[in-house]
Amino acid sequence: MADDKDQKDWLQEDEQPTTEQPTTEQASGDPESGDPIEVNTDGLKSDSDEETARVTREAAQENPPDPDEHIPDNLRAGPGDENPYQWHTGLKREHGSTDAMEFIDVKKSFGRNTILNGLNLGVPDNQISMILGPSGTGKSVCIKHMVGLLYPDEGDVLVHGESVPNMTDDELFEMRKKFGVLFQDGALFGSMNLWDNVAFPLRQHTDKGEDEIADIVNRRLKEVGLGFAGDKLPNELSGGMRKRAGFARALVLDPDIVLFDEPDSGLDPVRTALLCELIQEIHEENGGAYVVITHDIMSARRVADYIAVLWKGRIVESGPASELFNSPNQFVRQFLSGEAQGPLGME
Repeated sequence: MADDKDQKDWLQEDEQPTTEQPTTEQASGDPESGDPIEVNTDGLKSDSDEETARVTREAAQENPPDPDEHIPDNLRAGPGDENPYQWHTGLKREHGSTDAMEFIDVKKSFGRNTILNGLNLGVPDNQISMILGPSGTGKSVCIKHMVGLLYPDEGDVLVHGESVPNMTDDELFEMRKKFGVLFQDGALFGSMNLWDNVAFPLRQHTDKGEDEIADIVNRRLKEVGLGFAGDKLPNELSGGMRKRAGFARALVLDPDIVLFDEPDSGLDPVRTALLCELIQEIHEENGGAYVVITHDIMSARRVADYIAVLWKGRIVESGPASELFNSPNQFVRQFLSGEAQGPLGME
């Protein structure tokens, strides 16, 4: 009962009537009468400031802190941040598809540093999904959970309805064949030429003959515009070419799911746009669940069908891209528009 009373008092804190009187200042006087003019300085606050304060109060009332929940210190903005999840509505809008992957109450910490703290997320099949969020908020950790490189401390991760943490080693090995992964900077083998890099998964994980492998590799290299560069070494390629080569390698096993870990990292705006077009074109041809980890808003506007905004180890909101870009949530609106003013600061 004491906890209920404390929470009720916390919710009503902003509703207490104020006893402060409006402050006044004397101006130089009315030019006709000479009488002093009283100016109400409380009226100097802008409408936008008042609106921001109102929305903040409403968010705090709609999402009060759970008095029984322990929130790790590294997820708070500071000692006075009693409710770091006031903007996390957890709203999941319908995406019109089944979930290829799902996170259920996932928690993950490294030492005292908590990265995921009750993450719930569904990634739709046959769509290009983007997980967006500030740097260091756990986006790449999500990818590693999807393929079983990390296991949750609590909760579960499902791929096509199967629990990844509960798989045997053999089951995990087979499950990973469903995935293609484009790592940052392509992650090519420096001692192999481009053609052998792309052929590597086929030689490692299939019994296909060299003729069949050659057909697949040549087709994928042509798709990404590198049909002429098979004999080049990675250090002879530009950053954009290495990304495309990594994309070709991610596709050679015809995966059901393709993961992109910040594919736009290190690319100029033009090459980023071209890579986004390539992702879109190949998805239209092959289908499947594409998951892009990024904090580049222009990339999201270009290719995303579905967006999930991750912050402080939880999803703030998720849903179709067109709806997220029009969300009334102040954090989502700030992040997707790249504005300086809003709940997200430099902490």
